[in-house]
Amino acid sequence: MATTARAPLLFYLVLCLCCCAPCLCAELVAGSGGYAVRTVTVDKGGTRLRAELAAVAAGGGGGVHAAYGDDVRNLDVYASILCWHSTAPVWPLLRAHAMAWSPPPSTAHFFFFLLLLLSLLAAAPWPRAAAQAAGYRVVSVARDRAGGQLSARLELAGAGRKAELGPDVQRLSLTASLETDSRLHVRITDADHPRWEVPQSVIPREAPRHITLESSTGASPSPHSSVLSAATSDLTFTLQASPFRFTVSRRSSGDVLFDTSAVLVFKDRYLELTTALPADARASLYGLGEHTKRTFRLQRNDTFTLWNADIAASNVDLNLYGSHPFYLDLRPSAGSAHGVLLLNSNGMDVEYGGSYLTYKVIGGVLDFYFFAGPAPLDVVDQYTQLIGRPAPMPYWSFGFHQCRWGYKNLADLEGVVAGYAKARIPLEVMWTDIDYMDAFKDFTLDPVNFPADPMRQFVDRLHRNGQKYVVIIDPGINVNETYGTFVRGMQQDVFLKRNGTNYLGKVWPGNVYFPDFFNPRATEFWAGEIALFRRTLPVDGLWIDMNEISNFVDPAPLNALDDPPYRINNSGVRRPINNKTTPASAVHYGGVREYDAHNLFGFLEARATHGALLADTGRRPFVLSRSTFVGSGRYTAHWTGDNAATWDDLRYSINTMLSFGLFGIPMVGADICGFSGNTTEELCSRWIQLGAFYPFARDHSAIGTIRRELYLWELVARSARKALGLRYRLLPYLYTLMHEAHTTGAPIARPLFFSYPKDVATYGVDRQFLLGRGVLVSPVLEPGATTVEAYFPAGRWFSLYDCTLAVASAKGKRVTLPAPADTVNVHVAGGNILPLQLPALTTSRARQTVFHLLVALAEDGSASGELFLDDGESPEMAGPRGEWSLVRFSCAAGRDGVTMRSHVVHNAYGPSGKLVIGKVMFLGLHSPAPPREFAVYVNGVKTANSMGGALGYQRSGALGAAQVEGLYLAVGKEFELKVVTLS
Repeated sequence: MATTARAPLLFYLVLCLCCCAPCLCAELVAGSGGYAVRTVTVDKGGTRLRAELAAVAAGGGGGVHAAYGDDVRNLDVYASILCWHSTAPVWPLLRAHAMAWSPPPSTAHFFFFLLLLLSLLAAAPWPRAAAQAAGYRVVSVARDRAGGQLSARLELAGAGRKAELGPDVQRLSLTASLETDSRLHVRITDADHPRWEVPQSVIPREAPRHITLESSTGASPSPHSSVLSAATSDLTFTLQASPFRFTVSRRSSGDVLFDTSAVLVFKDRYLELTTALPADARASLYGLGEHTKRTFRLQRNDTFTLWNADIAASNVDLNLYGSHPFYLDLRPSAGSAHGVLLLNSNGMDVEYGGSYLTYKVIGGVLDFYFFAGPAPLDVVDQYTQLIGRPAPMPYWSFGFHQCRWGYKNLADLEGVVAGYAKARIPLEVMWTDIDYMDAFKDFTLDPVNFPADPMRQFVDRLHRNGQKYVVIIDPGINVNETYGTFVRGMQQDVFLKRNGTNYLGKVWPGNVYFPDFFNPRATEFWAGEIALFRRTLPVDGLWIDMNEISNFVDPAPLNALDDPPYRINNSGVRRPINNKTTPASAVHYGGVREYDAHNLFGFLEARATHGALLADTGRRPFVLSRSTFVGSGRYTAHWTGDNAATWDDLRYSINTMLSFGLFGIPMVGADICGFSGNTTEELCSRWIQLGAFYPFARDHSAIGTIRRELYLWELVARSARKALGLRYRLLPYLYTLMHEAHTTGAPIARPLFFSYPKDVATYGVDRQFLLGRGVLVSPVLEPGATTVEAYFPAGRWFSLYDCTLAVASAKGKRVTLPAPADTVNVHVAGGNILPLQLPALTTSRARQTVFHLLVALAEDGSASGELFLDDGESPEMAGPRGEWSLVRFSCAAGRDGVTMRSHVVHNAYGPSGKLVIGKVMFLGLHSPAPPREFAVYVNGVKTANSMGGALGYQRSGALGAAQVEGLYLAVGKEFELKVVTLS
């Protein structure tokens, strides 16, 4: 290919001379000073060069031109080739920042390096087509001072790129707006023609509020850039004119958060945009799901494909059931985090190269949202403020669930319920897979194995015992003229179309039509069928599966939509997007193309199901969906899909659980003991030890595999009683976390860095997790292990099993803990107050027991916590007119004892006046010697039970634990509890 003159080399030549001259002068005049090259590295593609430079001390010690201040001791020099063939970010770049290296010996080495840089650049081929393909240029900019908005018109510069993917859009429109102090919205679309984008009905987006812009917004810092910022926001948007690119930076630190290349590609069915990331690995990224990953932190040189597919979760690194084009970027400088969402429902590949991230999308628009953080919890708060807060889950859903594909009949179900009761293992919810249906048809019962009347009696018995029942439904409606659901669906014309007729797919019942949930009539039809079915069998929740949509046939291509010019890496082999799903050429209500809306089906079905249950029961719905999209957490819980009974799947389940916490779906868990394949006693025992602390805890297995109900093996039963016993004690704490999730988006299960963002060692921890801010779960994840290595951030950590001090350290440390075969390590961090109740076999019984408070004191003697109470099933959680209570606890320790106070924030839940705290346990009391007794004061009055025992132990000084029993503190009334130690 012919090449052109290398005009950019002039830039590098001038740059090199400017950098070289001071160093050479310093060498000649002072005999020393300037900079010397320490290392030179070139990336594998040969497109990026990095050199590390260190200052060489001048004779006077101050460097060259000491009068102007000390020299920066260390420099990084980066060079990249513009418009190279690769997908890496390839715009010219030179930057410097301080590092901490020792000075090398000679400035002459630096001069040699610059000559080497010139020769490398001169030798690089610059294809003429690439040189002309400079993306887009900005031709006009307008600012809306009143609305905090910047708009720009872009035109294609040159002949475009990647002609094989179609013609480029000639004119683009860009809008950037500071919608809130912490959220920046940047949207790029075709300036002349409307394009598909996620509808407002799916993700309602609020209109931007008024933000007063600074004067600098009206006057560009240079003729080639425009800036959008506000005094109240930490986000700054900078638009570069020619070639077009933009950056998003953090105002408080100057850190660049998003930095696009000049090569923007925008075609009808292919969009491409690249952003740079810090080349020195300062960015830790999380998110971009749904995939089963070996680590929670994203690994460089990986591609994340987003196209909802029925691919088993036991497959690592493949696109799975949901699409969430959102990531959280955590950087060690002050532990600051930010989030980035590309709100786009089309299929895409996101390529992560470590120093760059490239989006390759097969349609829609580039609709970016940036969330300022800076704390990780702030990011998910800001993210869920946009996409919708997680739905409140009913209290009973935090109990233990049992399911299996392959229960033969009603007697089988009854035997399982009896087995749990006999083994004294909690069982809250009994589930049934597709076995209960008549020939796998939705909203039917097998008349032989699951007859209607006996099934109704079975469910009634569950309800009398405080237990619940949930069944599965799939979206495919069997094409059968004798099937009432099908007949009613045809009468209402609610099914997905292709080529002018209902699209015919195939799943478990055979030939099926799929409801089109874009059609308002389909939502009404679905609600009607659920209501009719619940008249026969009053199920308490619904499990919606196969909704990617899964299809047992591969639709033949009908038009160009079925085979787009760019093939995303579907199933890891770039298989056609029609494989095992509905065809991209199918058409939804209103002319919406399946090509654009494919990833939305699970979201829409979850919304319809949630609304149907709410309308029919008047209670808080419980929906469990396999397929999800941005905002699905407003309607549904999620399980991680078809995993396998392997130790790897056990370990990877933590990564997926933590990722869905970021995605705004906190009620998540994996199939305990594994779905496919045969489990073992040891694996199942360790899995229930972990799974007991999933937010959603369900045992589920596949037909044809060995049974794995928790009572079948003695070791598993012991582990279950111990781990689930602790879970049920923690129910008030878990439910309070649900309230926090619903009101702020905070995950229930969290990575350690959510509580310790400044501790860089937590960034890669994915074999442990936190429940809330301070309960640490450290499971065994390998066979044959009798110990587990756990990381403990700085502070005190107490065992939740025996309340002993496990670790106390001024900085984070790794500790090897004993891990008996039937025990999981669970610790609470100092500084937390946990509300607890007594364990029971059902949540309703546990809720009737007295409350306990566990107070784990921090080094400074402080602790805090809260308790949320309501009836556990009202549709609203903490609504303005709802019946609920919120109580906050605080504690402070002094030389003579400890004082705890309660503050009733809201008290509209009637039973809160009758619920009482009967015991308080204080951990971490400073005491030079075990006290003989305590004096206990409630609201300043000394109580009759002013005695107690101190459990003394030594660890970095003398610490004690005091337990105060016999209390009668009403939860709904404020109190002060003071415990004075008497020597």
